[in-house]
Amino acid sequence: MAGKKWVYMFDEVDEAQAAVGGSWDAVRGLFGGKGANLADMVRIGLPVPPGFTVTTEACLAYLDSGGRLPEGMWEQEQEALKAVEKQAGKRFGDPKNPLLVSCRSGAKFSMPGMMDTVLNIGLNDETVEGMAALTGDERFVLDAYRRLIQMFGTVVSGIADEPFEQVLTEVRQRAGVENEAQLTAEDWKTVVGRFKTIYRRHSHHYFPKDPYDQLRMATEAVFKSWNGKRAVDYRTAAGIAHDLGTAVNIVAMVFGNMGDDCATGVAMTRNGSTGENQIEGDYLPNAQGEDVVAGIRTTKDLSEMKKDFPEAYKEFEEIARRLEAHYRDMQDVEFTIEKGKLWMLQTRDGKRTAQAAVRIAVDMVEEGLIEKDEAVLRLTPEQVDFFLHPQFDHAAQAEARSSGRMLGHGLNVSPGAACGMAALTADLAEAWVKKEGKDVIMVRPETKPDDVHGMLAAKGILTSRGGRTSHAALVARQFGKPAVVGASFLHIDMGKRQIRAGETVIKEGDWVSIDGTTGQVYVGKLDSVIPDIQDAWLIKLLGWADEFRRLGVWANADYPEDAKRARDFGTQGIGLCRTEHMFFESERLPFVQKMIMAELPVERQEALNQLLPFQREDFAGLFKAMDGLPVIIRLIDPPLHEFLPSRIQLLKDLSDLKIRLQHAGDLSEIDELIEQVRIKENILRQAEILHEDNPMLGLRGVRLGIHIPELTLMQVRAIFEAACQAAKEGVDVHPEVMIPLTAHVNELRVQRKALEAEARKVMDEQGMEIDYKFGTMIEIPRAALTAEEIAGEAEFFSFGTNDLTQTTFGISRDDADTGFLIEYMEKELLPHNPFATIDLDGVGELMRLAVTRGRKAKPDLECGICGEHGGDPQSIRFCHEIGLNYVSCSPFRVPIARLAAAHAALKESK
Repeated sequence: MAGKKWVYMFDEVDEAQAAVGGSWDAVRGLFGGKGANLADMVRIGLPVPPGFTVTTEACLAYLDSGGRLPEGMWEQEQEALKAVEKQAGKRFGDPKNPLLVSCRSGAKFSMPGMMDTVLNIGLNDETVEGMAALTGDERFVLDAYRRLIQMFGTVVSGIADEPFEQVLTEVRQRAGVENEAQLTAEDWKTVVGRFKTIYRRHSHHYFPKDPYDQLRMATEAVFKSWNGKRAVDYRTAAGIAHDLGTAVNIVAMVFGNMGDDCATGVAMTRNGSTGENQIEGDYLPNAQGEDVVAGIRTTKDLSEMKKDFPEAYKEFEEIARRLEAHYRDMQDVEFTIEKGKLWMLQTRDGKRTAQAAVRIAVDMVEEGLIEKDEAVLRLTPEQVDFFLHPQFDHAAQAEARSSGRMLGHGLNVSPGAACGMAALTADLAEAWVKKEGKDVIMVRPETKPDDVHGMLAAKGILTSRGGRTSHAALVARQFGKPAVVGASFLHIDMGKRQIRAGETVIKEGDWVSIDGTTGQVYVGKLDSVIPDIQDAWLIKLLGWADEFRRLGVWANADYPEDAKRARDFGTQGIGLCRTEHMFFESERLPFVQKMIMAELPVERQEALNQLLPFQREDFAGLFKAMDGLPVIIRLIDPPLHEFLPSRIQLLKDLSDLKIRLQHAGDLSEIDELIEQVRIKENILRQAEILHEDNPMLGLRGVRLGIHIPELTLMQVRAIFEAACQAAKEGVDVHPEVMIPLTAHVNELRVQRKALEAEARKVMDEQGMEIDYKFGTMIEIPRAALTAEEIAGEAEFFSFGTNDLTQTTFGISRDDADTGFLIEYMEKELLPHNPFATIDLDGVGELMRLAVTRGRKAKPDLECGICGEHGGDPQSIRFCHEIGLNYVSCSPFRVPIARLAAAHAALKESK
């Protein structure tokens, strides 16, 4: 790789873009997001300190070689540093006029706080004296020096933060001050000396005096941080590839801690929680950047900057709007004011809550910044899903407030309700969730990047310090975790493992509840509810999505209330009504069991006649709820033994009854127990008759309908009596009757003949015609392979992908998720869980073949999917590709499916 260019100055971005073929996405891949955007800000004339980027290619070469800098890279870095010296008018390592630089990570995709940064590189005992003389502010320079030693120690040498923080705490207490900005130069001299001792004790080396050694070691440390645990965990959770690498950005230092005319801050060009078009953020006068994001000091709201730094704020507002117009998205920016001059240190697309993402996308369309299709593509299915996350029940909140269980308010930085056991460390939070299955709220004074594994495991995040742009807020928004930060009424005692809020003491492991929408914190566990989608911006955005999608979105619903909810969420029909679910209700189950236990046909018919009104009422409710839309009703599918107690339970009950019978003394009690024994023995005898070694491949579905034809006739009669009843009341009904588990076309012929005869009989009785369809589920590989033949008897196919996956893989869907399939996933033997996302090469090919062969026989054959995969975005894209008419999913997945179907159409067109 001799002669390869590893390092680019910020003002060489045009050269870099040409080198990668003109693609800005490729520039981001080479420079990382941070470096690319710094260079881009230089290109459009914004105030950015001079600097350069060491590319992601250099990082990958370093990691691939086992930790050797690629040939020529270090020499290029030194040459680039000379160019920065020229632009800044300072020299690196010069005791009289020293240049200091920062060394920051920057991957293609934003990973806030997950990798490493070192500030103030270039300071040593000699340059500290020179800077003190140059600035006339020894205190400021010593503060910068101790920051370098601490950051270098933790980032480069792997020393824990705690020894350094302990020294700072002791020095503050001895000086009698609340925060570090109040410490004197003499205090900082003490801190610097003790920090050097800590460095020597823990690293077994002296703190490096040579600025070039500092820079080289910091560069390597940033490269290594790409494979750090927190970065790997974050990428895994965020779905970011592990082979991208990080760039290293070397930037001339500007200082927000040189006096009262200096400041530093972090801001978003719109509200990251609500999406409101208003700049929000935090800043601190006389501070460096990490003071803001780490929550070490209580920040000031950015609005106060108008008063404290009016000229800089005016310029900042203008830059914020320019950046939004340039990137056509909400921006997350970092800035520093040094001696009244504003410098931009970073811009990136801002992390936002689901609510904010929706509102920002809609507003930007209406502001003319983006088109509707881009707005739809910006919203993710996961963000839509968040609108269906639990919120606290209003009555439960009112009770908690009246009983004194509300502890106080913090900053509402990531919405949603969460309850869990308080865990005060990330390791404990992760262990409780993964090993013990507990719900956890991770409670910390403030979070650090090393806490990310606990944050990902927890239901929610609560901190006593930090602001709206703190690490906790950013990570919570990124992953949709409810979070409340800056809850200063909480006093967390890590030694006693407890939290105090006024007179209330919460021990680690006690339940706490947080409302990330309002910022409220409660002791104990509050009831929650699933909200209806009422967000005006979301309704509008999903309406735009509907304009682009080709796939219909139907719902799986067994009861009228489910159907109504699905319709509210935008469904276009019912793709699966599972009639057996109705049989399990308490007032119906005795009749089902009576039908199963019947020894004579007349007894069976009597039980079915008693079930008929229940079924008719259910179907009528569905037709009314779905007025004008199709309703697919699947005839009974599960094996009959599922409606009886288990054999093991029956044997146990019989044993108990016989023991009681032996000890019964009263004659009436004996008679009653004998009768109970007789009933249980009859049920056990029938259970033994129905017992199958593999019931999922046994007497169920279409086979059951053929075996007990009266059952099919009862259900068909109930469907058509309900349809006629609803039609007479003015409801526009569109019933579709579906036969489950078909394997051979002859099964379908038998069932169709019986169904059509019974339907005709009912319609003649009612004196009206009902337009209906007859179809089948494709759940057996043989059905897919013989789809051309089966299509001759069916007007529609519905892929039951739960069973189709089970029968294709030969894996029990009921046992796999608690058995070897988990091991397969951990060992990466399968790319994903085939019961969650369609297996494209196996199950998917069977689906594609069935659609092709079925439509060969019947070109207008309606094809859909009604398994759980119908709500999975990846599976929905595949369904679009093979030309299905619709996907059907649970009501709460309907909004997600609408968006995913639009994404599939838009991505295909692009």
